[in-house]
Amino acid sequence: MAGNNAPVGVFDSGVGGLSVLRAIRQTLPDELLLYCADARYNPYGDRSEAFIVDRTLAIGAWLVSHGAKAVVVACNTATTIAVGALRDALQVPVIGVEPGVKPAAAGSRTGVAGVLATAGTLRSSSFQRLVTEYAGTTQLICTAGHGLVEAIESRDLDSPALRARLLDYLLPMLDAGADTLALGCTHYPFLAPLIDELTGGKLTIIDNGLPVAQQLGRRLDKHDLRAQATPMTIAAGTPAALTLYCTGDTTALDWLAQQAFSAPLAPARTVDISSPLTAQDRPFLSLR
Repeated sequence: MAGNNAPVGVFDSGVGGLSVLRAIRQTLPDELLLYCADARYNPYGDRSEAFIVDRTLAIGAWLVSHGAKAVVVACNTATTIAVGALRDALQVPVIGVEPGVKPAAAGSRTGVAGVLATAGTLRSSSFQRLVTEYAGTTQLICTAGHGLVEAIESRDLDSPALRARLLDYLLPMLDAGADTLALGCTHYPFLAPLIDELTGGKLTIIDNGLPVAQQLGRRLDKHDLRAQATPMTIAAGTPAALTLYCTGDTTALDWLAQQAFSAPLAPARTVDISSPLTAQDRPFLSLR
């Protein structure tokens, strides 16, 4: 297994996992981080389960081949459908992310909570298990956020069209008495300020970035893999290095990374990560 100074690998279908990456960097500032956005094949939400497993296994293996000591699946759809297969395939700790059904149900005072997630997440058996285990008597209003991932990937966080789409999703929740909203896609936290504005702050928003970062810390400690601060990072007071990779156009990743992190970041590197179901695709660009 990799040593303490090895990086942690994080991936998503696109830029959404940056919300989890931001929480990891804030919580575990001494960890080297590799982030891979599978932009060529996003969004995963409307893909087949076989395709999502295929890409998850390929990217997980690629991160480990680049030295990752742990892998964070910063994508709700990939977690609900493929995290078990990834854990079986890799010899490093694997941490997933899932919609905050439990905290949303527990925190609702009205007994009504909204869940905004991708279609793939909502139809998965893992999501149904969460509902069965944790919803209890809380009424969950589950809505597939069609078009939201695509909007964020196109660098749209506040257009009139996006506002109208969000209102279509949120108003039925408010009309039903919801006071809590679980964001079931790692892209969606970047819309939290807009959601708060559109709902007049009536919904308590549940974002699982911090719990994932805390779980990563526990898993690193369990395997004695937590990075130690170096004299250089202590003196500078800055987090360890973060490297961005992307399987497609890097424009959205570079733009949103600059929004998510205060310090300037190097531009994302474009990589070709083939997998059995995409082996016949023409490579976008290969970085060896």
